[in-house]
Amino acid sequence: MGILCIFWYLVFNNESAEDIEWRFFENKFEAWVHGAVYPELYTMYKKYGSGVIPLYEGSLQEFSEDDLDVLNQVLEVYGGFTGNELESICHQESPWKNARKGLSTYEPSHELISDKAIFDCYSARL
Repeated sequence: MGILCIFWYLVFNNESAEDIEWRFFENKFEAWVHGAVYPELYTMYKKYGSGVIPLYEGSLQEFSEDDLDVLNQVLEVYGGFTGNELESICHQESPWKNARKGLSTYEPSHELISDKAIFDCYSARL
């Protein structure tokens, strides 16, 4: 669900797909088999497998009221979905599908999902 927060943040905080200045963070997502993935984050947490990830004990970033509003709106819409349901949603959306165009179902990919594709897809829903 975190990825959806980042995708929606792009739409709520930028005027157009051609002039994207504001991102939740600068890293790009790749179109992996099971959905959009931020590889560095995956690498940090893959050692936990399907187990519980320990609570982070470091200092946390402060979010603005606008940032928290986006996070809460996404949580309200998508918070009740399971991981499998969120994967299914991702597989139906054009940014992931287009980045994987020409690949077989289980073929690995490091193809980037563009900010423009994300913006165009999600802004069309507003």
